Amino acid sequence: MLASTRRREILSRLVTGGYIEAKALADDLGVDASTIRRDLDALEREGQVQRTHGGARSIPGVTADLPYALKQTAHLDEKTAIANTAASRVRDGDTIVLDSGSTTYEVAVALQNRRELTVITNDLRIGRYVADLRGFRLLVTGGELLGSVYTLTGDRAVDFLHDYTADWAFLGADGVDSRAGITNTNTLEIPVKRAMIAVARTSIVVADSSKFGRRALARVAGLDEVDSIVTDAALAEQTGKPFGEKLIRARRSID
Repeated sequence: MLASTRRREILSRLVTGGYIEAKALADDLGVDASTIRRDLDALEREGQVQRTHGGARSIPGVTADLPYALKQTAHLDEKTAIANTAASRVRDGDTIVLDSGSTTYEVAVALQNRRELTVITNDLRIGRYVADLRGFRLLVTGGELLGSVYTLTGDRAVDFLHDYTADWAFLGADGVDSRAGITNTNTLEIPVKRAMIAVARTSIVVADSSKFGRRALARVAGLDEVDSIVTDAALAEQTGKPFGEKLIRARRSID
């Protein structure tokens, strides 16, 4: 296994567990403990983890650009509740822009029973899902593919978006902070996200509570540039207070 693959696996496990033991990880991956220690040391130098005796823990406020498959399964119940709340605002016949991401994918799922919607997206997974829905008009941006997250980026994606207007834009986020605003790990996605905000009458950020208090690498927008932020009910009252009326809490779905 390549070092880059091992280190991505380490970050993936930290997202879900918060702590990893070096020896257990070495056994799972079939490598020497010394190899894992070198990986952890390298990740610590990059500011991605905090080394502990015998392992490492995640650093609050630091996000990693993780594979789509991992993002899609993390906090799924919360994302579903967020998506249902966000989608409840959309009416038949509206035009919506869906940013790439696992939470915005759930928004697409929540919209499946609407009629005559026009959906604009730069997410190939969302595009594929919407393509199978009856009565939807689908527009997919051009651009260059970021394969790990199935996202189209670049000038062509931005120019495409500026040719349209929309009623709603639903955007994901890697970090939501009362001072830093909406932030994202991958800088290549920033111009596209900003274009989505610009072309929509109303822009809504959909982000589960684990994203709050985090600052990813690049700034997408200030809080004054988006209309609402929808999150789940688990967000602490004190954490949500600085966001004021922009913050909407979703109730967890009951089966």
